[in-house]
Amino acid sequence: MKLRILTAAILMTGALQVTAQSVAKNYKATNNANPISSSVFCADPTVLEFEGRVYVYGTNDHQQFIKNGKKGSNDYGAIKSLVVFSSDDMVNWTFHGTIDVAKLCSSWGWRFAASWAPSVTWRVNKQGKNEFFLYFANSGGSVGMLRADTPIGPWRSPLSKPLIDGDTPGVKPCNWIFDPGVVIDDNGVGWIAFGGGDPNSQGTKLMPGNSRIAKLKESMTALDGKAVNLPAPYLFEASELNMMNGRYVYTYNTSWSDRKDWSKYAKRGNNKAPSSCSMCYMVTDNPLDPDAWEYKGEYVPNEGNFGFGWGNNHTHLQKFGDDYYLFFHSSMLEQDMKTGASGFRSIGVEKANVNESTQTIKQITMTKKGPSAVRNVDPFALQQAETMATSGGVNYEDFTNITRVTNVSTLGNDASSNMQINMKAGSWTMVRNVDFGSEGPKSFTFRASGKGKLEIRFQAVSYATVASFEFSSTSLEDHTFEVDPTVFNGVKNVFFVFTEASNVKFDSWQFAETAPSGIKDITTETLKSGAIYDLSGARLKGKPSRKIYIENGKKHIAQ
Repeated sequence: MKLRILTAAILMTGALQVTAQSVAKNYKATNNANPISSSVFCADPTVLEFEGRVYVYGTNDHQQFIKNGKKGSNDYGAIKSLVVFSSDDMVNWTFHGTIDVAKLCSSWGWRFAASWAPSVTWRVNKQGKNEFFLYFANSGGSVGMLRADTPIGPWRSPLSKPLIDGDTPGVKPCNWIFDPGVVIDDNGVGWIAFGGGDPNSQGTKLMPGNSRIAKLKESMTALDGKAVNLPAPYLFEASELNMMNGRYVYTYNTSWSDRKDWSKYAKRGNNKAPSSCSMCYMVTDNPLDPDAWEYKGEYVPNEGNFGFGWGNNHTHLQKFGDDYYLFFHSSMLEQDMKTGASGFRSIGVEKANVNESTQTIKQITMTKKGPSAVRNVDPFALQQAETMATSGGVNYEDFTNITRVTNVSTLGNDASSNMQINMKAGSWTMVRNVDFGSEGPKSFTFRASGKGKLEIRFQAVSYATVASFEFSSTSLEDHTFEVDPTVFNGVKNVFFVFTEASNVKFDSWQFAETAPSGIKDITTETLKSGAIYDLSGARLKGKPSRKIYIENGKKHIAQ
């Protein structure tokens, strides 16, 4: 396949607006950061930071949504995979597809039931290699785990059965053995919390008695000693763990029960009783000593207080740069889609006010607006089509793999180093805060297959087209056009609108600088079959220095 350099560009800079009927409807406003995806139902977020990106993993509610025929209620039974997103700016998110947990845990036989509420962590091991560990709720009866060498896999199950179940020492009595929360402390020791449900046989409304915490062995694949009780008042579910200033921070979701016995809680301090089904937290210096845990209060009330329904929540606190962010789920996308279905959740993010020295989390409000971008998008670096802030006419089923790192799942949608999007006539994606600088680009390249017309618009999908490109190819090819640099300048919200599309698959895009420094002009070249990608899914021209990259579906470390 040859790289084609096409010089014919159609520029349309008039002030006319297009009709609303010509583009697909979107269910997430273009100036909102929440939910992080306008096309994927997902919940129970867990997060890690790696090489300047945050990776978000969650319960794949959309798998149940499709199983239900996009109607009815979410009973979670068909959810057997996890979703993966990443971002380096907190407003534009790259969808990496799903982790097919059912296939990865097929050796478990009857022991595998579902994959919910993941928790993830990573470390550099003694051999200097990166290791990623993902723990998940195997329905409500056990906790399983996966391991990988990169944030997007390939993942594998190092065990032939769950890590934790009812026979694990220290677990009984625990009603629900699920919702793991994992952290590696400052000494390199792994810890896992889990559990939930209504009061067990020895519990009360105040102290249900279902929360457990245990130390992990160095392998991270086995417990180091028995699990012990973690005395969390009104605990219901959603355990997660953090480290702050050398101390362990445990977060959880409270129950719906009344708070009549709050005055009996000796460690309540000056804290009011938590509101129903809210997020609360506790801290300690010694996780295995139940008496050492200090209750710190509520930091997120139920989403119903913000108009997003009254479901349970599951949150994760993640530091990115100098700031903390709270990841949560809500029903905001379901409400806006108005499908008639219920219980299908979406992940959102808000900036959090956290004092690390005192391990204090100020109360956080859930909004559709969400956080501001921490950086602008570089249009002169290759960007993946599946990186977007919002979209119209793009559905979960439209994302498919180019380079697979695991076997194709029944949804055809696995965690991948690169994906493409099936675009229909009227479909569009939007990327926020694209910084073209003052000079502007000289050309635009997008990688696509099929036959269609791609139009670029600024600021709103209904605004005038600033550039239009017709293309046709039977396989994924780079289509390059000259553009007017005076049109593309400053920071813009960029809409990629496919006004015509027949079997179109959209892979990536990139602008070329007008006067690049030290960079050669694009020349015609034969592309090799062994494409190379970085971990964000960006296709690279060559092997990077001092970075991990993906080639032919395998991880490599550049020397």
